[in-house]
Amino acid sequence: MEERHLTCIGCPMGCQLTVTMENGEVTDVTGNTCKRGDIYARKEVTNPTRIVTSSVRVKGGKIAMVSCKTKEDIPKGKIFDICKALEDVEVDAPVEIGDVLLRNVCDTGVDIIATKAVGCK
Repeated sequence: MEERHLTCIGCPMGCQLTVTMENGEVTDVTGNTCKRGDIYARKEVTNPTRIVTSSVRVKGGKIAMVSCKTKEDIPKGKIFDICKALEDVEVDAPVEIGDVLLRNVCDTGVDIIATKAVGCK
């Protein structure tokens, strides 16, 4: 039997979770005060994912960069690959919130979207 200790990020409470595993499978989650803690703990120890936030260059914009993020969470192990892929991305102004800046980043099936509007010069 293996135990993992986590701090939940599912809500502002920050519950201290204990996840009990046997043969790589979750058998129990304790310490959570809401259902989100149980869901977070099970996912975090079996298939951790994250939202990636960054910025990309804008050509012809009022500002040189636009903030962006993955539209959905991606496998944690792909974070650095995605950051590297964004280094060469440049989009044309104007940019609106929610615009897709890069489709299917690193073959994750997840798009990179703008989180800020950038007008033309």
